[in-house]
Amino acid sequence: MTVSQIAGILPAIIFPTATALQLVHMVRDKASAGVSVATWTLFGVANIALYIYAERYTEWQSIIGLLLTALLDFIIAGLAFAAKRRAN
Repeated sequence: MTVSQIAGILPAIIFPTATALQLVHMVRDKASAGVSVATWTLFGVANIALYIYAERYTEWQSIIGLLLTALLDFIIAGLAFAAKRRAN
């Protein structure tokens, strides 16, 4: 495996894992204090834009690292939005 291949695999593992950790924390603690709806929405938009820009539409690293992460970003933003709405 080349350095370039490893460089493509690491973000495909790290980005969704880091995002999933935030999601698990929110669901487990049933709390969204300190979670910015705007930030997570922008992360989702940025991941989709990067997926389009990279033009690696069929590579699993791009699909998992960018599209799955974008989906998780939007779920986090949605949960935070719903929690803030319930609180008001």
